Amino acid sequence: MKKKHVNARLICQVSAAAALVLAGNAMAADAFSSDSKWMTGDWGGERTKLIEQGIDIKADYVGEMGANLHGGYDDDKTGRYSDQFGLGVALDLQKLWGWDNTQAKIQLTNRNGYNISNDRVGDPRAGTLSSSQEVYGRGHMVRLTQLWIQHQFFDNKLDVKVGYFGEGEDFNTFPCDFQNLAFCGSQVGNWATNIWYNWPVSQAAIRVKYNINDELYAQIGAYNQNPSQLEHGNGFKLSGSGTKGTVLPVELVWSPKVNSLPGEYRVGYYKSTADADDVREDVNGFDAATTGDAYKSHNSKSGYWFVAQQQLTSHNGDATRGLNIAANATFHDKDTNFIDNYQSVMFVYKGPFDARPKDDIGIGAARIHVNKDVKRNAELLNAANGVSDYDNAAFSPIRETEYNYELNYGFHVTNWLTVRPNLQYITHPGGVDEVDNALVAGLKIQSTF
Repeated sequence: MKKKHVNARLICQVSAAAALVLAGNAMAADAFSSDSKWMTGDWGGERTKLIEQGIDIKADYVGEMGANLHGGYDDDKTGRYSDQFGLGVALDLQKLWGWDNTQAKIQLTNRNGYNISNDRVGDPRAGTLSSSQEVYGRGHMVRLTQLWIQHQFFDNKLDVKVGYFGEGEDFNTFPCDFQNLAFCGSQVGNWATNIWYNWPVSQAAIRVKYNINDELYAQIGAYNQNPSQLEHGNGFKLSGSGTKGTVLPVELVWSPKVNSLPGEYRVGYYKSTADADDVREDVNGFDAATTGDAYKSHNSKSGYWFVAQQQLTSHNGDATRGLNIAANATFHDKDTNFIDNYQSVMFVYKGPFDARPKDDIGIGAARIHVNKDVKRNAELLNAANGVSDYDNAAFSPIRETEYNYELNYGFHVTNWLTVRPNLQYITHPGGVDEVDNALVAGLKIQSTF
């Protein structure tokens, strides 16, 4: 798309966001009431009636703007906009049909737009490891993101979910209130290369959870690993053709109260049963970049993770306000995975001002480390090709460690609209030392219809 068309789309999207803000602040009918959970209101009470009958219609929008203010691979300044529309329905089948302790959900998503990280922040030959617009990706298309049924057994001790959904919906889960991908959602899916598919991609799956007590549960899952579901046009693919293996995650989740304040701690492990290529060695154990032979194949790949979220303080006795801390860490198979480890820490203060008790302010830092064998493989490829100049188009950039930082403020405009301006700083984009550190201005819009 030409730059003028991108900018025209950006202007239209920002104008629409401004209109939503004005509508939310105006004295308006129920459809735009600031106290309503939904922008379109309660439909004269019909929406509440549907929920009471077991039908909860879901409609939402996430839009993200990114503009490169300084540095990066290409300092030609511009703005990019990406977004996602979601439409679905959550069903309480006990209310609908008398099926005790049974729920179901159907969810569609549609993504569009462009990402500032792809060619402005990062070298297109290497890209960036994270993304300044997390909502970007997985094609400009409509996808079936959720199609599942869930049932609780034995006084809710055992919970079984089956259908089509992604691992990050239940395992390694994490909220998505930042705009940079390194602080948003299930991080294993970002770094476990080509096996763990995050939202909005779904997979045939089953998840079994056992509640040990009120604070502790364990779960295990099995997810069909099918790369063809990532392809454009396969958003509604339900067949198993193209299956390579199964992803098997296990996790222990503890949700204690510390000084009467909530926390959640997760530790987990995953294994993929699909074959995976070595990142450096050939079939004979030598350097594939030097010999030119095929890369060695391993019969699996694996990794593990840790997630911690804890509210540290309340605000004048109000537990809905106060300081929260969160940390993520993932570790991956060094033989087969591009990223071998990742860590992040975030602080969020909810309700920082008495005049705006529902706003929040957040700051985060993340480190993403490239497998040393990937670095060595690129060095060997450059030597084999006889190139040593970074500016040579045939040069394979050497990637090591990328650092991402974000500072944001969430304006709770209404109960159905949050606008979150942010600043991001990316050190060594793509892990490439030759690329200048980048400063990105962002704006995230979250609305529930």
